[in-house]
Amino acid sequence: MKFSNVEVARLLRAVSASYQLKDPERLRFKIIAYDRAAGAVEHLSSEIKDLYDEGRLDEIPGIGKSIALHLTELFKKGRSSHFDKVMEGIPKQVFILMDLPGIGPKTALKLVKALRLHKEKDPVLALEKAAQEGKIARIEGFGEESQADILQAISQSRIQKRMLLSYASGIAERVVQWLRGEPAVLKIEVLGSLRRQVSTVGDIDIAVASEKPILVIERFINFPQAERIIEKGEKTSSILLLSNVQVDLMVTHPSSYGSLLQHFTGSKHHNIALREFALKKGYSLSEYGIKIKEKEFVKHFSDEKSFYNFLGLDYIPPELREDAGEIEAALEHKIPALIDLSDIKADLQIHSDFDTETSHDLGESSMEDLIVQASKLGYEYIAFTDHNPSRSRHSKNEIFEIIKRRSDKIATLNNNLVRIKKEQLNYSEEDAKNLGVKKVFNSLEIDILPTGELSIPEEALEFLDFALVSIHSSFRQPRSVVTKRLLKALSFPKVKILAHPTARKINAREGVDADWIKVFEFCVSNNKWLEINADPMRLDLPDFLVREAKKAGVRFTLGTDSHHLEGLNNMRWGVSVARRGWLGKKDVVNTLSLSGFESVLGF
Repeated sequence: MKFSNVEVARLLRAVSASYQLKDPERLRFKIIAYDRAAGAVEHLSSEIKDLYDEGRLDEIPGIGKSIALHLTELFKKGRSSHFDKVMEGIPKQVFILMDLPGIGPKTALKLVKALRLHKEKDPVLALEKAAQEGKIARIEGFGEESQADILQAISQSRIQKRMLLSYASGIAERVVQWLRGEPAVLKIEVLGSLRRQVSTVGDIDIAVASEKPILVIERFINFPQAERIIEKGEKTSSILLLSNVQVDLMVTHPSSYGSLLQHFTGSKHHNIALREFALKKGYSLSEYGIKIKEKEFVKHFSDEKSFYNFLGLDYIPPELREDAGEIEAALEHKIPALIDLSDIKADLQIHSDFDTETSHDLGESSMEDLIVQASKLGYEYIAFTDHNPSRSRHSKNEIFEIIKRRSDKIATLNNNLVRIKKEQLNYSEEDAKNLGVKKVFNSLEIDILPTGELSIPEEALEFLDFALVSIHSSFRQPRSVVTKRLLKALSFPKVKILAHPTARKINAREGVDADWIKVFEFCVSNNKWLEINADPMRLDLPDFLVREAKKAGVRFTLGTDSHHLEGLNNMRWGVSVARRGWLGKKDVVNTLSLSGFESVLGF
């Protein structure tokens, strides 16, 4: 085992699954703890083994002392006696089937038993064969639809998974920092899909401007986490990292640096469209510059702005280079001023550790600690959006009581914000009044039931300043049903935001199928907002739908969906999606000041 983040997260999920299969009620809190730990490892931008080597396991949000102890044994000995004991008696084929989208531990165990897969070396292949022969449909509790879903899940699992943007960025930033230690590196930048901030990334490409490429190459191949050198040339080199990620380096003279950046940043379709545009002007483009055919002369560019300007175009930000109309916009001076991280005045999806007794995961940080962290980030206001109390576990009156108790807690916090900032941030009286979080909004993230109804009584909404609604179940309903479901949920007056609208999870689950044009039109007509969820595994609404929603006139909110105070730092990924969706500051509601936000809420 190489202890990559993917492998460690998979092991933690296997432990959680084992608890679920053995005694789910008694072991509920252990199940939650291991699921949280697995999610925390998946979200890391650093390798967990590196953090262990540096003695920093305890810094990982979601990994408590007990799990950290078991992981320490794993990294020291190659296995954990505790993990082995928990998983004892459960066929390993169960855990392999759990890697398939939509198959949980109980379903996996049932399939292994019914189809006798416990001796199969490749249980996925055996499962596929059984499905093709119609055997799954005959198992009690399955049927033709379930069988078709399993075949689709197997097909989806074979698509090569790319790195999450946050993970690839973390790796690239460490390599870039290492290279900056070489004085011969004059300029440096990442390239390709990473620079365009695409939600997933394949390999990592880096460009360097230098007059001494040999020194740069030598520094690169000696990167501490390099497992082997794939290729070493005079101006290019490739290494494979311990995490099985390939990093490619290109070094060019400073005079051609802008040309190189332009050539290796844009998508394939952007570059084709730009070449065709240039050809009509008698120019030929390459990573070296622009060749003027009449003069048989190559003009070099040290920066990208001058490259685009030479073609008669305004500078096109990397996030827009997807052949989605950006060349035409640059020609007509209509490239928008894109939103920036510094424009964000609030985080509008945060989960605290206030126990709403929900069926979903609680946050891990206190409301007080989240207020302090948000203040450090310069936010003027925030919203606590814990999951709603579980409808299946509580009566209507109990739900009212939980929500009221939470509302009283938030009201108390609002009365004590100055004191909290003075005590926790050492602010002066004046700074405590004027800086950091000035108001906490009382909100909830409420489940949209399959019917479109909300999972709490409508009367309970009156306790809230506003509500977010989202889908957490029944993801495969027909398009027309999902559309009606979303519109019905958004129809409640207190509901303002559709959170993670498609409900996708990158590399794990496709989003719901809806008539998004109808949803966009409804939002515009009824003053509802769509969230861009900044969780790196969601990045939802996806950028291509953000573009369409903007054209329809929709307004957006940004929220990190954080379940730990460290998660508030994920806002950058939501901003990346907004930029790729052509959004400016005015398109995003939480760029407004506190008074402006209160005004659009109708306060």
